[in-house]
Amino acid sequence: LRLTAKGESPQDCQERMAPLFWDVRSRLGDCLYGVDVSSLEEVVITRLRQKGLTLSAAESCTGGLIAKRLTDIPGASQTFLGGVVSYTNAVKQHVLGVPASLLETYGAVSAPVARGMAMGVRILTGSDLALSVTGLAGPAGDDRGSPVGTVFTALSTPQGVFVRQLALGGDRERIRTLSTHHALDLLRRYLTDQMTGGE
Repeated sequence: LRLTAKGESPQDCQERMAPLFWDVRSRLGDCLYGVDVSSLEEVVITRLRQKGLTLSAAESCTGGLIAKRLTDIPGASQTFLGGVVSYTNAVKQHVLGVPASLLETYGAVSAPVARGMAMGVRILTGSDLALSVTGLAGPAGDDRGSPVGTVFTALSTPQGVFVRQLALGGDRERIRTLSTHHALDLLRRYLTDQMTGGE
């Protein structure tokens, strides 16, 4: 959201803007991730740096968009160690260490597999935290009846693994973009102490 005011001076603009700003801020609550920041990825990179934590990512349907957005931020290498685009089950299993039994029982697009991907890339890279995303960006659902837009994102932390299921709408590009937003927001909430205990 962008709020704009016109006035005789910067101070006049700030005074005109203040009531609207506080109204918007109160309505957004914990969905507000920053003021005068360029992006969600800037917020999480800054928080990671402040806390001295490192991050890695395992991506399936997003195809590396999390890594791309993070590495667009100058200085991201201080906190982001790297990632794995595990687009096939073979890579999920043989690179990330997701057990074949989980893939066979629950399918690639599932909470257990998202959890396994996050844990696997965290171990693989030695990072403090790890994100994962697996889902169906389209054009078709899977053989288990999951519709396009079904996405699971997970965050592996020392306190446990947090998993969120999403039902996203739109075309392939929108689903991939929203999946990335949700993954980064999951991380933001953890870094701002808005989550307790793993699932």
